[in-house]
Formats: sequence, C-alpha cells, structure tokens
Amino acid sequence: MKIGLLNKLKERLPVNPGILRKNEFFNSAVLIPLVHVSDEYFFLFEKRAADIRQGGEICFPGGEIDETDSDIIHTAVRETVEELGVDKNKIEIVGRLDTLVGPMRVTVDSVVAILKIDDISNIPFDKREVEKIFLLPISFFEKTPPEKYKLQLQAHSTIKDKSGNEIELFPAKELKLPERYQKPWNAGNSTVLVYRTGEGTIWGITASLVYELVRKLC
Repeated sequence: MKIGLLNKLKERLPVNPGILRKNEFFNSAVLIPLVHVSDEYFFLFEKRAADIRQGGEICFPGGEIDETDSDIIHTAVRETVEELGVDKNKIEIVGRLDTLVGPMRVTVDSVVAILKIDDISNIPFDKREVEKIFLLPISFFEKTPPEKYKLQLQAHSTIKDKSGNEIELFPAKELKLPERYQKPWNAGNSTVLVYRTGEGTIWGITASLVYELVRKLC
C-alpha cells in the first residue's frame, strides 16, 4: 500500500467507531418513560394492540428510525408522541443507554426520559397501536432479578418456498466451503431475559433495557 493511500485511510477511519453495515439492520429508537408517583419512580409500559406486528407484547414506545429524523432523541420523542398522544414538552430527556444489537439483525437506541404527568389515565394513547398502558415501580425490578434463558440460532443456506421448491440463498457448495455450511448450522446462542409481572410477561429487548437501566442504579 502506498503512503498516499495510508494517509487517506487514516483520514477516513472513524474517530468514534460505530456498527459496521448498520444500514442493513432494522434500526430503531425507543423512549424509556419514567413517571414520578408518590415519591417513587415508575416505568411506563405499553401493551401493543393485538392486530399489529408483535401484537399483545409489552414494550416501551418507539419505532424505526426515519431518515428525516434529526437524531435518535428525535425518533424516540416522535414515536412517543404518536403512540401516547402526549405533548413533547412533557418529555424531559435524562440520557441514553448504549446501543443494543439484537440477534434478529435489529439495533435499538434507547432514550431515558421523565414523563411529566400526574395521572396516566389522562394519556390519550392511540388505540390502533396500543391496547393499554400501565406503570410498574423501578423498585420491583431492583428486587426481582430476571429469569435467564438461552435460544439457539440457526443459519440456513437454503429455504423452501410455498410450493416446496428449494431456494439457494448462499452457494456454500459452489464456494467449496466445508460441508457443515451446506445444511443448517449453529449460529450461536442468544440470552433471553424474562420478568414475570402482574401485568404480563416482559421479555426480550424490553426486558434487556429494563435490566440495563436498573443495573446503573445499583
């Protein structure tokens, strides 16, 4: 490599490295709303409407990052306003957690915020997206460690279409790769966190965000 190319490389390497090929992921942002009630802070959760993607699951407000959003905070606040119907002036940003990279090629940037409201029964949430909202005290999660499980992930170089025809996704045989890549192979394990609550099961990405925030309070 010539000196000129090395200098160009030095100029183009990121000062703060991010995630390679991030544009190939489903990139999302969520708001972790904290509500102050009777001298204690609570998480505000949503239960997703039954007829939308991941219907019936418990989560925080959020969604896909739009290219028109100015930054992560913009996305998280926009989605919260859309889903909960709250005034953005009632959202006080506290800070951010680290980016979470999920096993299903998804990234989640989370924004911690205080939701300045007195009574969640007055929140006009969008019933097309949200079945209900509820509060759980942070102290519950401080006292209740999550259950931990493992999921085994598999990679497939071929799939079958609706007619049963095999479709090759990755030409492992043609590339003369070891035979183990010509059939489904183990792509690693993923740890899944689970909290059992009186409002339902909180698991997966949402449980991970709760766990990481609570860890910072200990």
